[in-house]
Amino acid sequence: MAPFHPTRRDALKSGALFAWGGLPALARAEGRDPRLLVIILRGALDGLAAVAPVGDPGWVKLRGEKALVPGGKIAPLPLDGFFALNPAMPNLHRLYGAKQAAFIHAASTSYRERSHFDGQDILESGMEKPGFTDSGWLNRALARLKADGGVKGEGRAFAVGPLTPLVARGPAPVFSWQPQRLAPASADTTQRLLDLYGKTDPALAAALEGRLRLLALGKDGAEGERAGPAPGAARAAFAEAAGAAARYLSRPDGPRVGAMAFNGWDTHINEGIASGALANLLGALDGAIAAIETGLGPAWSETIVVLATEFGRTARINGAEGTDHGTGTVALLAGGALNGGRVIADWPGLGDANLHENRDLRATTDIRAALKGVLRDHLRVDGKHLASDVFPGSGKVAPMAGLTRAA
Repeated sequence: MAPFHPTRRDALKSGALFAWGGLPALARAEGRDPRLLVIILRGALDGLAAVAPVGDPGWVKLRGEKALVPGGKIAPLPLDGFFALNPAMPNLHRLYGAKQAAFIHAASTSYRERSHFDGQDILESGMEKPGFTDSGWLNRALARLKADGGVKGEGRAFAVGPLTPLVARGPAPVFSWQPQRLAPASADTTQRLLDLYGKTDPALAAALEGRLRLLALGKDGAEGERAGPAPGAARAAFAEAAGAAARYLSRPDGPRVGAMAFNGWDTHINEGIASGALANLLGALDGAIAAIETGLGPAWSETIVVLATEFGRTARINGAEGTDHGTGTVALLAGGALNGGRVIADWPGLGDANLHENRDLRATTDIRAALKGVLRDHLRVDGKHLASDVFPGSGKVAPMAGLTRAA
């Protein structure tokens, strides 16, 4: 087969994607050929709605008729008796039953404020605080493997999108392309941009304001913006990007590690846990995971997919039938190389006294523990580099053991 060189036509189809050519030398020595795909869910996922704590007596008290409950009108998919999966994700439920999916609940980075910009910075940079680096933890991990002779080939990386995701930036060379199709921005996102540029770029602010007026002219269009992206649009965009990632990762001479970002998880208005914007997004994400599994073919058995978001959302529904920026959330893992079929949680409880600041799911697990565990046991990144170079200042955060079959 010809050497792996993604074409511009291929890259334009793939959404925000980063990939590294080669695989860890130690893994090759063990007779393995591991793949890792990291997906950033930007906007803050409502982890309680995605993986519902149906066994917690405070769950229904918090969400009332919005709470997913066994035997309800729209019943969740059972996991372990205490937790249940959102019904929009039957494929992920199937993988859970096959021990190829796992959930890490009540998880978060070290960040405890509620800014998307800072939260995403910390999640993708791997630092304790925002603004301390222009490189991402995944790029630094792979650069360390290369410095140790741990990857073969040229160590080429590529990113597709208007901006290279921070998690992909760093010493590894990155090639970028603009995606052909981007999901439309919501009215909430447009208003935030309007506030940001109102004083610094009046011309751009005027254009954004004009867009808001146009959206308001048609009821259907306005309602669509309030409800989030159309189900078909989100599903097609996610599946297209995920399918492209899988095609690259499945090639014998292709990359072994990649990252991509899916936007749209900022569900302040009309969240729709069981049928609405969030359910549509979760369904699209479920389809994307299916596309990755199908596209990878036999390579799925040596793949782990990590899905993480910058923070969670409020435990209670707000007055606009949505949720606001919160703290604890859930990280989703899938793949044939995963030691799955588990919900991993040091559950803090949902009583008023247990909530963080009386409003959020309290985070009891540092997401860096899971990321370290996957990097160490799947890609064989040395533990000393994880604490010093990849996640600086994380010496007290031990890698989570047992996440992979190859550990």
